[in-house]
Amino acid sequence: MLADFYMMADREDDGIDEPGLALKTRPKTKRPPMYKVMILNDDFTPMEFVVMVLERFFGLTHAQSFELMLTVHKKGVAVVGVFSHEIAETKVAQVMGFAQRHQHPLQCTMEKE
Repeated sequence: MLADFYMMADREDDGIDEPGLALKTRPKTKRPPMYKVMILNDDFTPMEFVVMVLERFFGLTHAQSFELMLTVHKKGVAVVGVFSHEIAETKVAQVMGFAQRHQHPLQCTMEKE
């Protein structure tokens, strides 16, 4: 009788009937869409203020901020960063609020990349 038990145990351990050995494919998760944050040129906001905004809210160096400010000035718009939706939205709100508090018409927008 004990021999029968071991034979049954050997048959059960062959791995055929065990759940969890079947390969399951996971659905591929898509990366969240990214959003470009852009600063628009205007004729009233001082260039120094734009440089300060770029340094303060986007973590750019003074030299990077100055170059980007010149791009905004010459081309009318420049992408200042690419972020997830929530971060882009927050950056736009921070820049717009800061500009309004300092009575500058600086515009900051975002669009899907």
